[in-house]
Amino acid sequence: MIYIYNDYGGTHTTALAAAYHLKEITQSERKLTKEEILNVNYFNKLTKEDSGKIIFHGIDENGDSVYTIGRKSNKLVVPALKNMSLLLHSKYPFNEKIIFSNTSPTVPFVMSMGGFFSRGIKIDFIGVPLLVMGAKQCCDNIFRLVENTKQIGQSSNDEKVIILENEIYK
Repeated sequence: MIYIYNDYGGTHTTALAAAYHLKEITQSERKLTKEEILNVNYFNKLTKEDSGKIIFHGIDENGDSVYTIGRKSNKLVVPALKNMSLLLHSKYPFNEKIIFSNTSPTVPFVMSMGGFFSRGIKIDFIGVPLLVMGAKQCCDNIFRLVENTKQIGQSSNDEKVIILENEIYK
């Protein structure tokens, strides 16, 4: 199975989702610390040039691959990837189910502002604290989104490619 978490920039909620999925960070009663957030692979590290790149994060406990992609505001990226995946499935049969999971619904306003300041206009001293605050606000929702994504992936659904637009998990 292949999991691909996607959102606008591919460097905040997607990085956290991949880290939860791979158990690099774990859910608990407490919020993540600033250090835990900033130490997540790729968190706030990707640039505009990384947009559209499918980034490998690791293999989960079930042997499934976990990736992320920043799709910017282009709503056609994931459907195009789905169609390409289906084309490859038909031309070169393989048994990998592919799950595209949108993390955008988990993004709080403060994280959007942090991403704008830090990644957009390179003002980290304003952006990074906002990103950390936003990550602390949404980490529970991201964890639930990942658990739901994994559950759907493990279901006996015969679809070869699944797109999850998701909703806020409360």
